Amino acid sequence: MTRKPALSRRSLLRGAGVGLSLPWLEAMASSTVPKIPVRMAMLYMPNGVNTSAWWPEGAGAGFQLSPTLAPLEFCKDQVVVLNNLWNAASKGGDGHYVKEAAILTCTTIRKTQGADLGNGISVDQVAAQRTGRQTPLASIELGVTPVAIGVDAVVGYTRVYGSHIAWSSPTTPLAREINPRSAYERLYRASYGPQGNAARMDKLLLDRVLDDAKNLRSQVGSADQVRLDEYLSVMRSLEERVARASSGEKGEWKARAPIDPNATPTERPGDHAEHVRLMLDIIATAFQSDTSRVATFMFGNAVSNVSFRFLEGVSAGHHDVSHHQNDVDKLRQYQLVNRWHIQQYAYLLGKLKAMKEGDGTVLDNSMILFGSALSDGNRHDPHKLPLVLAGGGGGRIATGQHLIFPEDTPLANLYVSMLDAFGATVERFGDSTGPLAGLLRQG
Repeated sequence: MTRKPALSRRSLLRGAGVGLSLPWLEAMASSTVPKIPVRMAMLYMPNGVNTSAWWPEGAGAGFQLSPTLAPLEFCKDQVVVLNNLWNAASKGGDGHYVKEAAILTCTTIRKTQGADLGNGISVDQVAAQRTGRQTPLASIELGVTPVAIGVDAVVGYTRVYGSHIAWSSPTTPLAREINPRSAYERLYRASYGPQGNAARMDKLLLDRVLDDAKNLRSQVGSADQVRLDEYLSVMRSLEERVARASSGEKGEWKARAPIDPNATPTERPGDHAEHVRLMLDIIATAFQSDTSRVATFMFGNAVSNVSFRFLEGVSAGHHDVSHHQNDVDKLRQYQLVNRWHIQQYAYLLGKLKAMKEGDGTVLDNSMILFGSALSDGNRHDPHKLPLVLAGGGGGRIATGQHLIFPEDTPLANLYVSMLDAFGATVERFGDSTGPLAGLLRQG
């Protein structure tokens, strides 16, 4: 038997008056082959880059990767280097928090010592809101560094801003998981449900936390009541997920690949490098299994000064070398640190590229953005942000390019384009003026 291709509604509408008058035909029915989902992830690196070693030579398809981006050579045809984007909402304020907290929101954050946070909804959460009920986990937020507390006395901003890039509302940053074992177990439990007596224990613990929060609400001021209400809203969402898992209700969702319960990683990584790789493995597992289609990962908090002495030729912390003051040796070390981060990015891309899916790979059906909220860390410069987008986005991203846009093109235009490819089309995001020219193939 030969299968006739499905007849799209768009092809009928081209006939305008004739097409609109046609009855619903069996040929219009979608194929029985399940649609492969599109995934979206953002990998955030603090402290900017050594710009002299970042940008490729050439434009369009005929570009050559720079020394820093060279680890991406193996998948050069699946990446897009984005040039001349900036986040206008982050141009004022301090050197780090205003820029880094807003990298996914394109919003000017409120200066505060912590009582009244003010930001925007991040692009990952706009996507998660669209597909959240199609997967066990609407999104996953990962990192390797604990949330910083207190106020940065030098600039007067709460360090909370520097610890989060994912925001579900203007006042609610999403908690990051930094324990590899806990993150993996969360994926497994979300996909297969709590095992044995775990479901009942989850519900008991959640009920206790909700009761404590409700009791506390009557004892605090109005500002804290608002924060607690937001917390309770998040907890009620978690309560709903626990109930769904306990009942075995996952709608029509089925894992696209199994999650091995015996592959649980350590909860005590040996060093920073191992910790990073384990968390990137979590993203790959989540995307391959379809446990979640949206992820964010932070290599470090704002102003991160993680020691990179484990790299040959580096003798200082990340933030220290980013303030290079044009010192030749610091610039050399800065570039090595940047390149190491790109190597980790390449590691994740390689894993996704090796995961077969339909006629392609998981990478073909993903959009993995790597970037920083600064270009030159020494100047805290928000212009010409260092950004690379990898993956085909389900065939929507025109990869294998170095795209040079007009100076100070809104970063938000990238997010409008990515949301379109993800299937969560929006008219505007932040200060967007439209999709990025040349990035999207027509669907």
